Amino acid sequence: YVDHHLASGQPVPLDDAQSNYLLNVLRLKEGSGVLIFNGRDGEFTARLALATRRKAGLITGEQRRAQTPASHLSCMFAPLKHARLDYMVQKAVEMGAGQLVPVITLRTQSTRLNLERMRANAIEAAEQCGLLSLPDIIAERPLRQVLDIWPEGHLLVFCDEDAPVADPVAALQAARLHHCERIAVLIGPEGGFEPGEREALLRVPLVVRLSLGPRILRADTAAVAALALVQAVLGDLSGQLVAGMPLHAHA
Repeated sequence: YVDHHLASGQPVPLDDAQSNYLLNVLRLKEGSGVLIFNGRDGEFTARLALATRRKAGLITGEQRRAQTPASHLSCMFAPLKHARLDYMVQKAVEMGAGQLVPVITLRTQSTRLNLERMRANAIEAAEQCGLLSLPDIIAERPLRQVLDIWPEGHLLVFCDEDAPVADPVAALQAARLHHCERIAVLIGPEGGFEPGEREALLRVPLVVRLSLGPRILRADTAAVAALALVQAVLGDLSGQLVAGMPLHAHA
C-alpha cells in the first residue's frame, strides 16, 4: 500500500519502514517487481529503484487491476482491548466490510481507540488478501447518537441472544423483501446491550435480530460469524446480489 497517486511511469516514494521491509525483510534487489495500490487508482506493477543502500523508491509500471468500488457493508462494534480489536478489524476487512464504525454502549469496557492503529490493521489485511479498497474508519460515537440519525433505507443487523428466530439464515432471508441501500452489522459489548439500548435498536425501521446459535461467542468471534452469515445470505458470498442491496464483491 502506498499513499500516493498512481499512474504509469511515475516515481513513488517510500518511507523508511517500507524501504526496510522491501530491502531487509523481503530482500528485494533493484529492479525487482512489486504490486502496489492506494485504494483509489487500482493496482499497478512497479519496480524497485534504489536511492541508497537503506532507501528505496518505486517506478510505476502498468495498471494490473482496475479500482474496485467500496463495499456497502458496514461493521459497527463496541470497542475491544487492543489485541482482540486488531484481530476483529483485520477479519472484518477480509470479510468485505467497507466501513468500520466503533460505537460506545452503556456496557462498553474499552473506550480509548487508536484510529491510526485501526487503519494500519486494515491496510495490512488488504495487502495480505489482495484487496484494492480500504474501509472508511469512522471516529467512535455513542450508540444512541448513531441510532438517532439512522438513515432511511439502511438495514441494521444486530447480534442478539434473545432473537425470536433461532435460525440466522431464515432471519436474514426475510430481509430480502425490503429495498436496502446499505447493510450494517452491529456487534455489542461483552456484557450485551442494556434493555433501553435493545428497545432503541428495535425502533430502527429495517432491523434484523440475529441469533448466532447456542454458544456464547466472544465479541471478535461474533463479528466474523455475523459478517460471514450476512455475506452468505445477502452479500457477495451468495453468488448473486440481492435486489436493492448493492454489496460489492472484492476481487
